Amino acid sequence: MHELEPYFNWRDHYVSSEDERSPFYNKEYSEFEYSEVVYNYLLHPQWDNFGSPTLFIKILFTDYEEGFTVIELIGEWNDAINNDIMMLKRDIVEHLMHEGIDKFILIGENVLNFHYSDDCYYEEWFDELDDGYIALVNFHDHVIQEFNEIHLDQYFVSGGELEDFSWRTYTPSQFYEKINAYVQKRLM
Repeated sequence: MHELEPYFNWRDHYVSSEDERSPFYNKEYSEFEYSEVVYNYLLHPQWDNFGSPTLFIKILFTDYEEGFTVIELIGEWNDAINNDIMMLKRDIVEHLMHEGIDKFILIGENVLNFHYSDDCYYEEWFDELDDGYIALVNFHDHVIQEFNEIHLDQYFVSGGELEDFSWRTYTPSQFYEKINAYVQKRLM
């Protein structure tokens, strides 16, 4: 896992540690010191810890005018033991929502497992979005299946074209336009 870096080709467009409105503003990163782990596996130092011992994120891009953010995740999403959704919602999502973000695009190709607790924070997040949404892109089938089995899918836009999306071939704005167009079609 230590070789899995957050996507870096959008750094010319956005760097969360340089964004005064980001929850990771002024964070300093080491290129050589690996201090974070998921279980016994070292994690690349560019991932951001938001309080979970098993799930880490990277805010790849945020556009305050359009009101969207793209967040890449890695690790195990564990609500049963760690209440990851509560920490994500309180420490990251609410911060971004306060800054006007209401469209969240979560990239989950590095989310290995999901463990359920309850849907309170998902429902709260969804209810607070008004005209926004939470889109799940490239999550593994078994993770989406877990979301669906416990009816969390009612809070997300997932499936279809979002299951195998070649997002790295787009600029952040192009990616958002594609996702937004797809979500708008699904919501109609």
